[in-house]
Amino acid sequence: MLALAVLVGAAVFQVRRRGDAAAGHLAGPHGADAGQDRAQQVVPDTARARDVPVFIAGLGAVTPTHSVTVRTRVDGQLMRLAFKEGQLVDEGDVLAEIDPRPFQVQLEQAQGQLLRDRALLTNARLDLQRYRTLFAQDSVAKQTLDTQAALVRQYEGIVKTDEGAVASAELNLTYSRITSPVAGRVGLRQVDPGNIVHAADSTGIVIVNSLRPITVIFSVPEDRVPDILARLEAHQTLPVDAYDRGDQRLLARGTLATVDNQIDPTTGTARLRADFPNHDFKLFPQQFVNARLRIDVLRDATVVATAAIQHGVQGPFVYVLQPDDTVRVQPVSLGPTDADDTVVTRGVSVGERVVVEGADKLTDGAHVRVQAHAAPGLGVGGSGQGGTDGGR
Repeated sequence: MLALAVLVGAAVFQVRRRGDAAAGHLAGPHGADAGQDRAQQVVPDTARARDVPVFIAGLGAVTPTHSVTVRTRVDGQLMRLAFKEGQLVDEGDVLAEIDPRPFQVQLEQAQGQLLRDRALLTNARLDLQRYRTLFAQDSVAKQTLDTQAALVRQYEGIVKTDEGAVASAELNLTYSRITSPVAGRVGLRQVDPGNIVHAADSTGIVIVNSLRPITVIFSVPEDRVPDILARLEAHQTLPVDAYDRGDQRLLARGTLATVDNQIDPTTGTARLRADFPNHDFKLFPQQFVNARLRIDVLRDATVVATAAIQHGVQGPFVYVLQPDDTVRVQPVSLGPTDADDTVVTRGVSVGERVVVEGADKLTDGAHVRVQAHAAPGLGVGGSGQGGTDGGR
């Protein structure tokens, strides 16, 4: 039995030896290249230093500088509308006309009454002058003179009332021509010509919105209000950019005008108003916009492509390319984002290369092969406008 065991052991040893020799023959001189073939292809980007604007983002809506519901001040029949819907008008332009004939009649009646009472006043003053002469000659009693003086004052009061009636009639006649109180764009008409309109009507005739300039009201987190107020009190001009609903297209640039005087307790936000020239009418009343308030600029900040930032259970990190074509996992601390770039406040130095594409299968110390260019459509190292710190 002992001899049989020795023979079996010798046979196993020979089989293993032959297998190792065969494996070595297959690897041959290309054994080192096999590890290279398994290296992950990556695209790197170099950490750079540049000025990065710091934005506070907020959701907002476009609000006209003035929004006026044009109503009639007098009752009457609407004869015509002097505007086209959607037309731009200036302050003082005629928008509509009420039938002026009733007001013209009232004016003529008031003017006639005024003429009559002025004539009575003139006659009473002449009589008063005569009574004064006669009283000096002791030809009339003092009571007669006093009565005539009182009559003159009575007529003076009547004439004053008549003058007010004339002015009121003239004003009503003026109100029969309805003019625009502000410059702006008129909306859709609320009433058609031929209808009887009243000063008490709630709908009005048309709404005029001022579009140049125009404002945007947006909300920011309450913890950013002290920073904003400090800059406003220092008389700093804070730029505000308005982007479309998709937060992709820049619509207009303006400046911050003011901050509301209270915090909304239900949302924990404060409302801000920004002014925009709106010369090209890209902002329209009640339009939803994404507002970005620039409150600071980080000078010579270290930035990497946002695509390089990875996230794990320990926080954000990047893969840093090493001279020996391996990668190192490097935890980082992040600052604000500006378009395709993200500020790295700690963990990466200017000039270091980080992986922006091909990092999904990498591990610490993995071998990589550097690809010269990113795949089409991958934004690497952009420096566009409109970054935000996300309300940090």
